[in-house]
Amino acid sequence: MIKVVGVRFKKAGKIYYFDPEKKWINNGDFVIVETIRGIEFGQVVVGPKMVKEEDIVQPLKKVLRLATEDDIKRNRENKEKEKEAYDICFKKIEEHGLEMKLIDIEYTFDNNKVIFYFTADGRIDFRELVKDLAAIFRTRIELRQIGVRDEAKMIGGLGPCGRHMCCSSFLGEFYPVSIKMAKEQKLSLNPAKISGICSRLMCCLNYEHQVYEENIKKLPDIGDKVQVLGTNKTGIVIDINPLFVTAKVNVEKSDGTIEVEEIQGSRLKVVEEGVLKHYDAEDTDIDIEELKELED
Repeated sequence: MIKVVGVRFKKAGKIYYFDPEKKWINNGDFVIVETIRGIEFGQVVVGPKMVKEEDIVQPLKKVLRLATEDDIKRNRENKEKEKEAYDICFKKIEEHGLEMKLIDIEYTFDNNKVIFYFTADGRIDFRELVKDLAAIFRTRIELRQIGVRDEAKMIGGLGPCGRHMCCSSFLGEFYPVSIKMAKEQKLSLNPAKISGICSRLMCCLNYEHQVYEENIKKLPDIGDKVQVLGTNKTGIVIDINPLFVTAKVNVEKSDGTIEVEEIQGSRLKVVEEGVLKHYDAEDTDIDIEELKELED
């Protein structure tokens, strides 16, 4: 076992783990650490804890020190410089006539590098822009092209639910989201209803997916012939509700009539699979290629 602390460098950013050594570090403390980018200023969001060595990406770097008042002041000054750098870079992009959208600026703590985040539809030849920026800032310049999800995370805003976007408020990293998740949760496959402001599938589809998957395993498939346990009733499953673990069944009555009943999955036993071929009426009106684009 090894002792580690989790550090974030941005709000809702990815958590990186460091060795606190024998330093007295608490959750919420500001610290100075060394990363692949150089010396960085971050905040401890996971207090000291013991983890297995195999669970840690090696080599595990050490916390250099707790941040001093001078360090905190310097970090604040860097944030002010980032605002100035944004205006300068924005004007330079216009001067060069580049079809790119500047999203954010980031100074490394030691000012050894300035990173400019941007989006663009394709590849951009920004060599002349880099020369201009290097002459102005007199430090290493990196222009990093990002995707629409990262753009939304950096800019922030309100999601379709009316709350602050998950990615910009608490999600440290993006998790895979698929159309299959929306289908299993019985959501409308209308792209406008299942996509966020980034025009990709909403991250929240992933939150309850495991519960839906487990509940679906407890239910028969649509089209299966089932028997209601403890009775002589049989019928064909025409719909399932994974949230409440129930199924709608066309139950055959003794007089030959059919009645739809909603029955708990635990009371159903599959007699024969796939008796009725199932077609999702909504699927026929959906552009599959358009939905696939939402997963990118």
